[in-house]
Amino acid sequence: MKWKISHESRGRIRVHAAVARMSLAEADILEYYLRAVDGVNKVSVYDRTRDAVIEYSCARDQIISALAAFSFEDENNAALVPSHTSRATGREYQDRLFYMVARRLVKRMIVPHFIRWSLDFLHGFGYAKAGVKALIHGDLNVAVLDGAAITVSLLRGDHDTASQIMFLLGLGDLLEEWVRRKSMDDLADMMSLNVDKVWLCVDGTEILVPVSEVAAGDVIVVRTGNLIPLDGKVVTGEAMVNQAAMTGESMPVRKTEGSYVYGGTVVEEGECRFMVEKTSGAGRYDRIVKMIEESEKLKSQTEAKAASLADRLVPYSLGGTLISYALTRNIQTALAFLMVDYSCALKLTMPLAVMSAMRESGRYSISVKGGKFLEAVAEADTIVFDKTGTLTNAQPTVARVIPFGGNDEDEMLRLAACLEEHYPHSIANAVVAAARQKELHHEERHTTVEYVVAHGITSKIDGRRASIGSYHFIFEDEGVSVPEEDRPAFESLPEEYSLLYLALDGTLAACLCIEDPLRENAADVIAALRAQGFSNIVMMTGDSQRTAAHVAAKAGVDHYIAEVLPEDKADFIRRQHEEGHRVVMIGDGVNDSPALSEADVGIAVNSGAAIAREVADITIDADDLEVLLTLKRIADALMTRIHRDYRVIIAFNSLLIGLGLLGVVPPATSAMLHNASTLAISMYNMTDLLKD
Repeated sequence: MKWKISHESRGRIRVHAAVARMSLAEADILEYYLRAVDGVNKVSVYDRTRDAVIEYSCARDQIISALAAFSFEDENNAALVPSHTSRATGREYQDRLFYMVARRLVKRMIVPHFIRWSLDFLHGFGYAKAGVKALIHGDLNVAVLDGAAITVSLLRGDHDTASQIMFLLGLGDLLEEWVRRKSMDDLADMMSLNVDKVWLCVDGTEILVPVSEVAAGDVIVVRTGNLIPLDGKVVTGEAMVNQAAMTGESMPVRKTEGSYVYGGTVVEEGECRFMVEKTSGAGRYDRIVKMIEESEKLKSQTEAKAASLADRLVPYSLGGTLISYALTRNIQTALAFLMVDYSCALKLTMPLAVMSAMRESGRYSISVKGGKFLEAVAEADTIVFDKTGTLTNAQPTVARVIPFGGNDEDEMLRLAACLEEHYPHSIANAVVAAARQKELHHEERHTTVEYVVAHGITSKIDGRRASIGSYHFIFEDEGVSVPEEDRPAFESLPEEYSLLYLALDGTLAACLCIEDPLRENAADVIAALRAQGFSNIVMMTGDSQRTAAHVAAKAGVDHYIAEVLPEDKADFIRRQHEEGHRVVMIGDGVNDSPALSEADVGIAVNSGAAIAREVADITIDADDLEVLLTLKRIADALMTRIHRDYRVIIAFNSLLIGLGLLGVVPPATSAMLHNASTLAISMYNMTDLLKD
């Protein structure tokens, strides 16, 4: 494809596409194609001008080559675009805003006065009707004030004031709706399923295939902790499925043969095979949007207090209007109360600030399910980390395989990978990767795999019982013995590694030494979190005491707890609550789910188990722990903004009421200043909290 370079500077280039026009869909294809180029940091595509602005850190030639190779007709490029983007939403609201302003200008400059007055009366009738309807239902809310102010202005013949009030109210509603829709689109895109591969059943064998290759009628197997990627009907097996995000049911639902399962739900316990009916996951996006709409009910306490105060102030505004008129018999003075109210500003600006903060969080790969969780992050004093995959590298590796009982090292690694590949956990992924690096291919020789949460896996291979898992699971639960001749080697296992034990028929067969290095910036992040106000930083892990102590010392946490079970993590957080602490929990595995639910804020990393992401309140990018510092900064800045808005709204509107009562400011000016200030605060609340 041909391009023209319009402008260029170091690390930034603006190019113009040599095409007659560019549709919204084509703009999305170009944007997501360029985003996928290694070294591209930011892309902005402008469909109207057919321009693209690219910020990059790679070689310039790499950008030029990518542009030259681009084509709108390439299906691979189109496949990069998610099912929904915010571009169409943005264009819709830009057009609506333009036409709203244009209509008002045309109306004031061209339309005759008597027609304008007629239009104002018709428009004002809707506000009056809404106010009367609220009164009939016994609600004294902002609709009553708006309706009364507009009606009184029209009856007095002050059409300009009434028209101005209605325009500003409509503009405020449009801007609020725009931010809300944009935030919901961004959040829904972030919360898409992100499932790459699934286990496909073919002639009695399970094959790992890309989800894009699955067709209607195929049979897929899902197990404990797995996310169900597509809609379908269960053909065999039994599972308890958490489908709260899709149906709103609070408890897991039992699924048996003939039951319907939905893409995006999570298997909490059990195993089942289901036949795919909808490969496209039809309706999934809409269900995610519905979940986000439900999450908007999770308002912070500050929001709730502001809304409650706004409702309580409405009767006082109405009462002040009546008392002022009764005492002064001056309608201008009475209107000072009516034209200025606190409710509109408080109810409009606070939710806008929260939704805008959630949208801004999304740009840093932080998905927040409700405003109350940002407030909880701002107020929390205790933060609890799971070790594996959170504080440590997201991709642990197998450093050594130590065989026992004369077993072959490679064969033991092959068997371990055969068992572990069915379950999404960082250590399981490490075992599978180690076998792949050694090209240790295997055929599915085992029978049904049984997964015991936070303990291990059991199955039968060639008629022999195979078990793999932690020390507690292998030696205490399974009662595995160590060959006498291998006792010295067993007692001298290296202490610097996490250990995974493999047993065959009740006898230790091998020990896999897992090297789980601390993230490079973990210690710096923990120090920064402490500086941001977390006074108690804790690490919990199912690993041994020696491994936990080694990692805790390097990370710099205040406390650590080793060899814990899932219920132990939740109990610890429960005790912290009893002591008056507000707790943030960060984890990535199935075993972290109880603790994530128990914490004031549960944070899951997006590369972890699906059920952890399901129960978590916030999801973050696993690649960089520094995103936690960004989350804390956004939460603190949001609460600062909300409290500042609260003070400004009360002070400014009280000033307007006082000036109106003294006769310094006429009602029309009060209405204009009140609505202008509300709009100004709303627009400010739509700006980013983090300026750098």
